[in-house]
Amino acid sequence: MGVDGIGARVARKEDRRFLTGKGRYTDDMSVPGLKYAVFVRSPHAHATITGIDATAARAMPGVIDVLDGKQLLADGIGNLICGWMIHSKDGSPMKMGAWRPLADKTVRYVGDAVAIVVADSVAEARDAAEAVVVDYDLLPVVTDPLQALAYGEPQLHPEAPNNLIFDWELGDAAAVDRALAAAAHVTELKIYNNRLAPNPMEPRATLGIYDAGDDHYTCYTTSQNPHLARLVMSAFYNVAPENKLRVIAPDVGGGFGSKIYIYPEEIVCLWASKRTGVPVKWTCDRTEAFLTDAHGRDHVSTVKMAFDAGNRITALKVDTIANLGAYMSLFSSCVPTYLYATLLSGQYDIPAIHANVRSVYTNTVPVDAYRGAGRPEATYLLERTMETAARELGISPAELRRTNFIRSFPHQTPVIMNYDAGDYEASLNAAMTAADWSGFAARKAEAEGRGMKRGIGMSCYIEACGLAPSAAVGSLGAGVGLWESAEVKVNMAGTIEVMTGSHSHGQGHETTFAQLVADRLGLPIDSINIVHGDTDKVQMGMGTYGSRSGAVGMSALAKALDKVEAKAKKIAAHLMEADESDIVIEDGALKVAGTDRSVPWFQMALAAYTAHNLPPGLEPGLKESAFYDPANFTFPAGCYICEVEVDPETGRTHIVQFVAADDFGNIINPMIVEGQVHGGLAQGIGQALLEGVRYDDSGQLLTASYLDYAMPRADDVPSFNVSTSNTPCPNNPLGVKGCGEAGAIGSPPALINAITDAIGNNQLTMPATPEKVWAAAQAAH
Repeated sequence: MGVDGIGARVARKEDRRFLTGKGRYTDDMSVPGLKYAVFVRSPHAHATITGIDATAARAMPGVIDVLDGKQLLADGIGNLICGWMIHSKDGSPMKMGAWRPLADKTVRYVGDAVAIVVADSVAEARDAAEAVVVDYDLLPVVTDPLQALAYGEPQLHPEAPNNLIFDWELGDAAAVDRALAAAAHVTELKIYNNRLAPNPMEPRATLGIYDAGDDHYTCYTTSQNPHLARLVMSAFYNVAPENKLRVIAPDVGGGFGSKIYIYPEEIVCLWASKRTGVPVKWTCDRTEAFLTDAHGRDHVSTVKMAFDAGNRITALKVDTIANLGAYMSLFSSCVPTYLYATLLSGQYDIPAIHANVRSVYTNTVPVDAYRGAGRPEATYLLERTMETAARELGISPAELRRTNFIRSFPHQTPVIMNYDAGDYEASLNAAMTAADWSGFAARKAEAEGRGMKRGIGMSCYIEACGLAPSAAVGSLGAGVGLWESAEVKVNMAGTIEVMTGSHSHGQGHETTFAQLVADRLGLPIDSINIVHGDTDKVQMGMGTYGSRSGAVGMSALAKALDKVEAKAKKIAAHLMEADESDIVIEDGALKVAGTDRSVPWFQMALAAYTAHNLPPGLEPGLKESAFYDPANFTFPAGCYICEVEVDPETGRTHIVQFVAADDFGNIINPMIVEGQVHGGLAQGIGQALLEGVRYDDSGQLLTASYLDYAMPRADDVPSFNVSTSNTPCPNNPLGVKGCGEAGAIGSPPALINAITDAIGNNQLTMPATPEKVWAAAQAAH
């Protein structure tokens, strides 16, 4: 490892522009003739559109035009789609209802777009939007997913009777039922996983530009995967031919999954630019984000866990109802199925598992992936159940987990996944030592003396990252492959440009990807430039989500670097009249091993392009590309321990300490990994204590601002004690596993387990607000 190479704590290169206000986000983009868009949105959760009158709005100052869904339909713009096919257990395909970018007949949630106003300024567009008259016939509303499945409830889509999208199962139901019948003990729980709003720092935005001279479209957008945006908008939505559409995702201020998808606004702004002949930019405000950004989670589950007389798990039975909102978003179907049920084995050797998942439409914002996407839901269900079982069995929650850990690898679970490597006991031991688990009883007694209730909780998580291989996800219904690409260009002076299909929206790729190159070629990190987020510059890519950038994106880069190294060694060997097998690359030079003969890297690069003295048959230049499709997912895992004090008089929870012991495999930059874990922990704590999207019975969003939707603040989170162990992933060239989602996955059950331990009442749902905690504590006594 060099100063800037793999394993070094290199400060993020990109932070200089972010911290000095020099970032370039979509809303910063400006082009000649730019106009601004505001969307007219439904104030009703369910209604038929009977008429739209934009006459007055079109006559207002600064207004270019007002466009509606009928015009969009007449121009052949298609429906938004879900890109992952799920079949119900009877073999029937999922029931995907029509989602128009601008509703032309029916609106199905508050915020559903019905028209776009384009004007000289945002203020003029907003004034005109208020002047657009939309007539509605109101329809019955259903927001509760359990109620939505009942016969006679309001129907959202004619394709989905009783609002059922699919009724899907995984595992061996008969084996599970036999084990439950023979069990020495069965733990049963009802688990609620609360709905969340993603709240990235930068709201969504898009700028659509149509160039009539070249018949070409450009879309600037806050996307986590611009190539997929181009593919979907061209192949499925008929916005523009793929070869005439450029999608650029410049600096993006966070995503957490909510910017994976294609939303109506990108489609409509590109279309409106062609219709009006002007560039059209839309920037979401925060309330609009609450109303329209895809939400996350929202599961209601029942679980039964069977144990034998030795406290070993013999079976797990799960029934889940997943609320997908008013429409199926791009990846919504895979979140409560293959990203959820396949992880229900957790870190435990469970012989039989069966999961049944019913997904349902309601008159709420569409639900899709949010940091962790299915893995947090699985972990919360499993780890709350394990903690509850330990209490019922009267044994230590640590020892119950230890008894059931998987100890040999590879390990085939009953729910598809084949775990490749891990050491779960190492993480458990590290966390217990760091948390001084054995000293908790004394701390609890001391707190009791001060009138406080102290509790400790544990969570052992595992997740599947990398979101590949393509053949596997294709067989499970994915509409695209999940490989990644990279291209390495060595310039004539020896500097490096890397074009990656991964996308950075806060992960630090410009640093970590450069560290890999610096480590391999012995070059200073400042001589390496990382290019991403532009479909005209990067050959192709699948973007960033599911902690896949290191395991898949950087593995593609490693393969491209293999090719660069091989060619560079051929050139250097020829220049020094040495054997190619004797050439090594280190300290910015190509050297003949065991001698003092060397060629500086820049000299080799220059020779590659001047081509005056190349080996016979070797073409000039030094630019290589690679695609990487891994053989398996990666499986980060860890143990989290949370210790809390609860004030029984107010119900307020104070986190005394939070310990996170993770196994991420090999680590490129420890400082960035720690930052990722810290951020994930804060989001998980937010879900457990504070956050929750709420609708009333009429479908109105009650949590549409930060006055009503509580986000974690600095005094809500402690200083985290984080550490890592390492069992390298055997299925990618770097041995990395992924770290971006771990904190959000493992922290909610650890915190809720700690609170319920403190108050002596296991009946507590997220968010554990002071009111809920106080009521649960009172009910326990």
